[in-house]
Amino acid sequence: MTFKDLNLDQRLLQGLEAIGFEEPTPIQEQAIPQIMAGMDIIGCAQTGTGKTAAFLLPVIHDIINHGSEGIAALVIVPTRELAIQIDQQVEGLGYFTGVSSLAIYGGKDGISFGQEKQALTDGADIIIATPGRLIAHLNLGYVNFDHLRYLILDEADRMLDMGFAEDIERIVGMLPPKRTNLLFSATMPPNIRKLARQIMDDPAEINIALSKPAQGVVQAAFPVYEKQKNDLIIHLLKARPLNSVIIFCSTKKAVGELNRVLQKAGFKVGAISSDLDQQQREEMLTRFKNGQLNVLVATNIVARGIDIEGIELVINYDVPCDAEEYVHRIGRTGRADATGIAFTLVSPEEMRDFDEIEQLIGMQVKKVKPPAHLGEAPEYNPRARRSSSTRPGRPGRGKGKRPVKRR
Repeated sequence: MTFKDLNLDQRLLQGLEAIGFEEPTPIQEQAIPQIMAGMDIIGCAQTGTGKTAAFLLPVIHDIINHGSEGIAALVIVPTRELAIQIDQQVEGLGYFTGVSSLAIYGGKDGISFGQEKQALTDGADIIIATPGRLIAHLNLGYVNFDHLRYLILDEADRMLDMGFAEDIERIVGMLPPKRTNLLFSATMPPNIRKLARQIMDDPAEINIALSKPAQGVVQAAFPVYEKQKNDLIIHLLKARPLNSVIIFCSTKKAVGELNRVLQKAGFKVGAISSDLDQQQREEMLTRFKNGQLNVLVATNIVARGIDIEGIELVINYDVPCDAEEYVHRIGRTGRADATGIAFTLVSPEEMRDFDEIEQLIGMQVKKVKPPAHLGEAPEYNPRARRSSSTRPGRPGRGKGKRPVKRR
């Protein structure tokens, strides 16, 4: 099947051709016809499978053919990085269509807030917004959703994890009741199904490779002691020429420390964490995309929604707290049928957590002994007890701890 077989507007096909898209991915092939038929959709597919274009293409097609009297589509996303990326995709896919969009998120100046207000009042065709920033505008009373036709929740599981459930409920309560609802997520926990029942009308459900890493990703795990991790990463980076590597750490402190270690070792490395403001993050990502940096050390802030082509290697400096997060992290490589490599450094305190990840993804990840010059390494034992104290680089696991909202 090609995109022409989906009966998309010719101007959209021009945009697809210009950016080199020829054949739809499975999620696009299934979702686009159903959205064009006006159905509510729950789309569940792993990261890197083209979920964004799966909802943008039919929405842009509808706006081209039926026009808009104001805001036609609202896309709600968990992070500013994802808002920016989707806005850029609208620009690319809709280059020949004249469809307008604006990303609305916190951390910008007063001039940007004024531009957002104008778009929310006069009506850009597509608004992409983080919940907190949109609530800030809604509180001022001028947002006009009278002509809204589409509500899209992207990375819905992530939004609920971040504590945005109440904000989403409030936003949904201010929208026209007659609309098409599209919910896209990489995972489908019970709280997502509950949300779907609240806002959707007999949705069709599409599941593509639920909670599984892309087939093109070669995975391996290195059992090591915490003190061996920095030296092992330097060894892995020097083992072969690599142009594009992302290393994930669970805390901004670990990001800063590893960044300094790798700079001292002579690598072209940069770091992204919540310590940087939005402009600094964008500048760092641009330098990484342009090849000025070939190693990016980051927190989970870039684990979702950031589409960078050609990531050759992903390294998990530590095992993610959430088993689902592992899928998102390593999903930065091996995207769109490409191949990639994902290494995870597993200390004795993390072995049980990694075993939970293997149960989630339904496979045993190959265990590789680190090189002998690093010294004796621990044997892999998934039944090992977790450390009674919070281990380095990881937050506590206390029950009942509410997630922190981020705008």
